Amino acid sequence: MAWTYLDRSQPFGFAHRGGKGPAPENTVAAFAAAVDIGYRYLETDVHRTADDVLVAFHDGGLERMAGLSGGIADHTWERLSEIKLDGEHPIPRLSELLDTFPDARFNIDPKADDAVDLLIETIADHQAIDRVCIGSFSDERIAKVREALGPRLCTSPGPKGVFKVLGAAKLGRRWDPPYGCLQIPVRAAGLPLDSAKLIRQVKALGLQVHFWTVNDADEMNRLLDRGADAIITDEIELLKDVLASRGHPV
Repeated sequence: MAWTYLDRSQPFGFAHRGGKGPAPENTVAAFAAAVDIGYRYLETDVHRTADDVLVAFHDGGLERMAGLSGGIADHTWERLSEIKLDGEHPIPRLSELLDTFPDARFNIDPKADDAVDLLIETIADHQAIDRVCIGSFSDERIAKVREALGPRLCTSPGPKGVFKVLGAAKLGRRWDPPYGCLQIPVRAAGLPLDSAKLIRQVKALGLQVHFWTVNDADEMNRLLDRGADAIITDEIELLKDVLASRGHPV
């Protein structure tokens, strides 16, 4: 299947949580900075508030980013909207990001089971099926979103799905996986996942191969040399330079 979300024929980059820059991760300002230097693909995470608002935030708790106790799920949107990260930047809703960056494509990780129904609703309300890819450490969450939104939705497998994809790839099985891409770390459980042979085998199944989270230029180049389709990074300026040196836009 041809995935509208994955219409890039050349290697490209994802700004992981907006990337390291002038603003805290997962804020409108962080994503704006990435878009301003050319990023079209943005990665974020979502949690559900106590009163059913879907916000872009990685952690379940507020301590690391805001220095506050409690979790996203413990607070109402009214309370969370008063918080300013680094004294300036509000926590955004996913709907706000989709509206603010209409030409961007989002890789979205629903971090908790209770976020899934609201994620489905938000994607449908914004007619954003072709603008999003869903990835998670929960195969069940991914399957639920795909079942609700249909086969046009691009997804990356969770841990069980990754194992199935890698097994089929290594054995050369004929299989039409329901995923658009395989988003994986360079190593998992002590095993390397970045060999050129394995990347070729996965791509033979019709999946793009994306690696996260890569913040070193030598490693970026090595993965691209081996056939990676995309790199997910915090170091958005660095990856832009690496891709430019290879003749690719970010």
